Amino acid sequence: MRFKEFDDPRWPLIAGVKFPSRYACCEWGNVKPKEKADFRICYCFPDVYEVGMSYLGFQLLYPRTKAMDGIDAERAYCPWTDMEAALRRAGRPLGSLESGRALKDFDAVGFTLQHEMSFTNILTMLDLGGIPLLAADRGDSDPIVMAGGPAALVPEPLADFIDIFCLGDGEVVNPPLFELLKKMKGRPRAERLRAAAELDGTYVPSLVTCCYDEAGVHFSSEFSLPRRRLICSDMDAIAPESMIVPASGIIHDRVAVELFRGCSRGCRFCQAGMIYRPVRERSLKTAEQAIRRLIARTGWEECSLVSLASCDYPQIAGLLQSLSDLHDEGIKVSLPSLRVDNFSVKLAAGLEVMKKGGLTLAPEAGSQRMRDVINKGVSEEQFDEALHAAFEHGWQKIKLYFMMGLPGETDEDLQGIVSLAEHAASVGRSYTKRAVINVSVAGFVPKGQTPFQWCAQNTPVELARKGAFMKRQIHTRAVSFKYHEASQSFIEGVLARGDRRVGRAVLEAWRLGERFDSWSETFSLDRWLQAFHNTGIDPAWYAQRVRPDDECFPWDHIDTGVARDFLLREYHRAQKAQVTPDCRTGGCHACGWQNRGCQWSGVKA
Repeated sequence: MRFKEFDDPRWPLIAGVKFPSRYACCEWGNVKPKEKADFRICYCFPDVYEVGMSYLGFQLLYPRTKAMDGIDAERAYCPWTDMEAALRRAGRPLGSLESGRALKDFDAVGFTLQHEMSFTNILTMLDLGGIPLLAADRGDSDPIVMAGGPAALVPEPLADFIDIFCLGDGEVVNPPLFELLKKMKGRPRAERLRAAAELDGTYVPSLVTCCYDEAGVHFSSEFSLPRRRLICSDMDAIAPESMIVPASGIIHDRVAVELFRGCSRGCRFCQAGMIYRPVRERSLKTAEQAIRRLIARTGWEECSLVSLASCDYPQIAGLLQSLSDLHDEGIKVSLPSLRVDNFSVKLAAGLEVMKKGGLTLAPEAGSQRMRDVINKGVSEEQFDEALHAAFEHGWQKIKLYFMMGLPGETDEDLQGIVSLAEHAASVGRSYTKRAVINVSVAGFVPKGQTPFQWCAQNTPVELARKGAFMKRQIHTRAVSFKYHEASQSFIEGVLARGDRRVGRAVLEAWRLGERFDSWSETFSLDRWLQAFHNTGIDPAWYAQRVRPDDECFPWDHIDTGVARDFLLREYHRAQKAQVTPDCRTGGCHACGWQNRGCQWSGVKA
C-alpha cells in the first residue's frame, strides 16, 4: 500500500476539504510513477475520485500503458468545488494523484467522455492544471489533450478544446498513438498533430473544417473522412492482470470483469448498444482465470460480471457453476445487468450477494406498443414471469426503471408505467407483506449514432408534466415513485446532438460557474440558459425538433461501424412499432458490421 508522503505540500489543502480521501492516494497496486520515462500521460476522469475509480476503463488501460517501454501513466480526478476553491486560493495547479505533477507538465492528458454532463468539468481540470482551454491557444510546450469514450463518437461540442479524439477501444487505439507521440516529442505541435491524424482511430478537429447550411453540417479535410472507430476483436488477449484497490470507499467497490463487449439486441434508444458493436466474447476459461486472478491479487470479496447484458453471455450458467467454490471462501459474484425474464432472475437467485439489495429490472416503457417502438424485446408475460420468479426466490424489494418522453408516447403509455408498477406490487404482496417496488423514471434523451438521432426531445415542461401525471396516479403505498430532473435531461439533450458551435455555450456556462452538471446540488439551469443567451445559441433547435431524414449530422464524419442506412431503417420501423429481432437469433439485419468481423452475420438480411 502506498500513502502520500507527509511532507507533501498538498496535505494542508487535503486536510481542509470535506472528503480528503478523494485526494490522498491511499491505494494498493502499481501506482508508483517511473523515475524515467520519455512520454508521460495523465489519465483524467472528469468527476470525483469515488466515481472515477469505479470506471473500469482506466483500470484496464492504466496498467497496460505503464507496461509500455519508456511510457508512464498517472491519474487525475476532478476536484470537488471546495478543493477547486482551495487550489485557486493557494495558487497551486491541479496535479496527478500519484506524484502531484501538474497537468501542464505532462506530455499528454487523456479524458474519458462517459457522458455529456461532464463537459464543464473537463474545462475545470484543464484550467486548474495550467493548460489553455482552447486548443488553438496551446503552444509547443503544452500537453496534447486527448479524449476517448462514447461521447468522443459525437465529438463536436468539445472540438475546440480537444487536440485528438481517440475513436474506439483504447487497448487498440492508444499504443500506436502513444508510441508516435513519444517518438515525435520535441517536434512542433502542429507536426505532431498532423502525424497523429494519419493514424487509424483518431480524429484531430483542428485539421477538419466545418460549415453549416440548411442541409446541416458539412466537413472537409485533407485527411480521409469519415474517421473510423477501431475495435479489439480478441477479448482474451486483453484480459486484465491487475487492478488498483483504493483504501477508501468507492461507488462500485469490487472486482469487475467483462464477459463481452457489444450488444446484439438493438434497443433503438441505446447509444452503447449501437456504438459498441459487434459482440466480442471472452472465452469461459479466460473469464474464469481473470476473475480468480484479480480476486487473489486485490483482496476484494466481490466480483461483478459486467457487460451491456451479462445474461446474454452464452456460457453464463457454466461460468457461474465453475465459480461456485468461491462462495466457500467468502467471495460473492454479482450480475449488474439482467434481462427482464425468468432465466435471468433465476440466475441471479443463485448468487447470494444479489439478495442483499433490491433486484433491478428495466422494462423501459409501460405499454407493449412503446416497448415495440424502442425494440426492447420484453413482453408482458416475460415481465410477469420475472416478477413471480423474483418474489419466489425471496426478494422483497424490486427496482423498476422506465423512460418518459419516448417518440410517439401518449398519456396512455404513461398510465401503463403506473399499471406495471402497481401490478408488481400486487404480485409482491401475494408473496410477502414487505414487498416494495421502487420506480425510477428518466427523461428520454435522443443520442447521436442511434436510430432515434432524428427524434425531438420533450421540453422540460412536458417532461415535468408527465412525471407529475404518473406520480398522481400512484395509490399504492408499496410503490415508491421518483422521476428525474427534467432540466438536466434538457441540457444533456442539447450537448448530446450539438455541433461545434455549442462549444461556445459550454465554455460560457463554465465561466459563469457551472460545475458537476450531473450532480443536482451543483447544476443550474439558469446558468446554462444565460450561457446560451450570451453565445446566441438556441438550445431548442438542437434538442426539440424532428430532424429530416437527409439532414447532415455533426457526427457523420465519425464512422462507428454501424451504417447510417441501418439506423434510418430502424427509425422508420420504430415509427411503425415494428420489432427487429436480436441478430444472434433472428438473422443478420445488415447493420454495417456484416462484412467487418461480426460473428453473427451468417444469415443475410
